[in-house]
Amino acid sequence: MNRKFVNTMVRRYLRFDREHPFIFLSAILAFLGIAIGVTVLIIAMAIMNGMEKEFEKRLFVMNYPLTIYPKVRGAIDDELLETLENKFIDLKFSPYMQSQVLVRNGGTLKGGLMFGIDPEREKEVNEVFAKAYNKSFGKYGVIIGKPLARELNIDIGDKIMFLFSKMEPAGLSMMPLAKRFRVEGLFRSGLNAYDESYYYTSFRSLEKILKRQPGQYDGIHIVSENPMHDIGLIRSELPSTVGIVGWWQQNGNFFAAMQMEKRALFIVLMLIILIASLNIVSSLLMTVMNRRNEVALLLSLGASKKEILQIFFRLGLIIGVGGVVVGTLLGLGGMELLKHFDIISLPEDVYGTSRLPLDLDWSDFVSIIVGAFIITLLSSFYPAKKASQIDSLKVLRNE
Repeated sequence: MNRKFVNTMVRRYLRFDREHPFIFLSAILAFLGIAIGVTVLIIAMAIMNGMEKEFEKRLFVMNYPLTIYPKVRGAIDDELLETLENKFIDLKFSPYMQSQVLVRNGGTLKGGLMFGIDPEREKEVNEVFAKAYNKSFGKYGVIIGKPLARELNIDIGDKIMFLFSKMEPAGLSMMPLAKRFRVEGLFRSGLNAYDESYYYTSFRSLEKILKRQPGQYDGIHIVSENPMHDIGLIRSELPSTVGIVGWWQQNGNFFAAMQMEKRALFIVLMLIILIASLNIVSSLLMTVMNRRNEVALLLSLGASKKEILQIFFRLGLIIGVGGVVVGTLLGLGGMELLKHFDIISLPEDVYGTSRLPLDLDWSDFVSIIVGAFIITLLSSFYPAKKASQIDSLKVLRNE
């Protein structure tokens, strides 16, 4: 194959043809369509990954990597806690008690969970709590979320009423147990679902209200660097009356839905590139049809069908690959622009951050490039094949 001849013809066909301007315009539109498609796909995948990891980080903090729960009442106590701490010295444990409560301030009622915890242990496993906790819990002191405090119009030092699910006799009827707590700290996790429904107090306060025995817990939160590995090791040490669950299992449906949405978005946006590639097909087919006489003449002068196929195949590749390269540069540039400038701001109370999170996975990046390249190859091959199948004798005879 004469490479010099092929390269010369490719350069010639890439030039603007005054006699057939629509062919050149179609090629430009194909180039721009693929570039825009790749740009949008890169930025969209980066946003999806960024949002997923942002939610994962928030949920990881408030849900804890691992949680031990009782299958029967009273199965978790100080003895089990001590055994686990001696066995897994590299892990951090924080036992807790919990009760469903309603918080009331004036005419406003909000439901949630009150946790009785050891503040010193909880600080080690929950950085959100650690930032809100000062020195020690006073008598019936509580730490609540900032959004809840704002909604109830209260601040540190104010008192609020909690209604517990535990019932107590009141004359001839039963009434929910009510207790007034003093707000001693405010936390902010970034997710309102947790900030408005999680409340922290001391073991001493909750034990006294619920008349619980000291050393009896409703669960143990565990921090691990590799929870997916450690969950099996811990499970083997637990009695049959106790179970363990990881944060990814507690929120499996949420992340499965995000993954499905991400795949659907990838397919839909890849269709943009596929539609743009149709312009490559139409542009090359128009070029072939308008230059049939020239192609037939080249074949009659000794050009091989392989050389003709290479000419038009390279034309399609230059348009398509050029669009992929430009789209990649625009996509990466757009990501850097969105990272450093607040072009798009998010409502922090909904998403947990005011900045648009961006994080492009290498696997997604490679999938985009490979997918776009395969579409370009397929779009370039058909017109090139048709050009190489031109019957030179028939064309020249008709002319």
